[in-house]
Amino acid sequence: MTNNLPSDRKPAIIAALAGGWVGDSASLGLHWLYDSARILEVGGESPEFLPPDADYFTVGFGYFAHEGKRSGDISHYGAATGVLTGSLLASKGILDVRDYQRRFRAYFGPGGQWRGFIDNPTRVTLNNLNSIEQEAIERAQSTITTELTDKQKRILVQKVLPYTRRLSGNELAEPVRRAIDLTYHETEIQEAGVYLAETIDQHLLPESGANDMQLPAVSKLPPLVASYCGSDRLMELSEAAVRVTNHNDEAVAWAKCAARLLDHLFRGESMPAALETAKAYAPDQASLARAQSGSSLDAIQAGDTFGRTCYLHEAMPVIFHILTHARSYTEAIRANIHCGGDSCGRAWIIGPAMAAVHGVGGERGIPLGWLTRVTDAPAILRDIETLVNRPWSVSR
Repeated sequence: MTNNLPSDRKPAIIAALAGGWVGDSASLGLHWLYDSARILEVGGESPEFLPPDADYFTVGFGYFAHEGKRSGDISHYGAATGVLTGSLLASKGILDVRDYQRRFRAYFGPGGQWRGFIDNPTRVTLNNLNSIEQEAIERAQSTITTELTDKQKRILVQKVLPYTRRLSGNELAEPVRRAIDLTYHETEIQEAGVYLAETIDQHLLPESGANDMQLPAVSKLPPLVASYCGSDRLMELSEAAVRVTNHNDEAVAWAKCAARLLDHLFRGESMPAALETAKAYAPDQASLARAQSGSSLDAIQAGDTFGRTCYLHEAMPVIFHILTHARSYTEAIRANIHCGGDSCGRAWIIGPAMAAVHGVGGERGIPLGWLTRVTDAPAILRDIETLVNRPWSVSR
């Protein structure tokens, strides 16, 4: 974990996490425009931070998903990464799957903070979390031995759900009793409510994700890798985090490849060495090797060859091509945008990987001016620094 890393690696990891936010934000304006010729026509050689505009999509194939967003805003990928970052911060750098699920549901679900596009893994995950909860309620109700009326059963469910959605285990009993006591003073009814809450809690599943092989499986990994960099639990916990939104074996395999890549870069390995190590975890090593071949960067051709959509078997070869051949953060992000398609999703691996190697500023790092263009940059950077520096570890 990061508190076990040499202090001289922490600035690189902070830069890497910032690189994901910047790359996502820079790509938003032309995200899901698949026509590279149209991208060049609209954005020229510097296509970053264009304001999302439906007019860009009137020529060539594409899907305009970000109406109402402005230059500097993040995509739904960044929003989901922010949810996991918030959970890691709340848990002092530890992955708490239940807390992550709760925050994900609260942020993207009804009444949540997110306003924007909802992708398939997010939509299905929200439905699955509701279904898992309902099945847990039914199982708990069917095993209550206390004699209750149907009305009492309904009221008890209403009483306990606010607590099972944010507390677990031994945390449940006391607040549940207090809540029930507002309506029912009988001890047996209160104990039935506690049983109901604890039984629901025991049957909420950690694997809530969609059977989906798209980029949301890997885009949220950078803060998790930062928290468990160098840990022998990284692969296990990467899988656990991925299955919250993408309960699919192939998605997990690609995520382990991406997590291993970032882990080695965060620890200071060279880009060629990290790519080679990560390749061993990929479900299709041959496509990655082909993507790395050649002597020059041609992301548009890589997109023509491997695909530009959100599916990981298309995106990961494009990512490996760009990381193999790009010489700077700026070149990599621009190449990714020019490739077209799901540039925001790919940016969450490309940006952190390039920034881990090249840092911030100078000829090859994240341009300082780009950092300032990200919406809510001060708050984002503060959270990144807190996650990596781990001030809570001092008191342990």
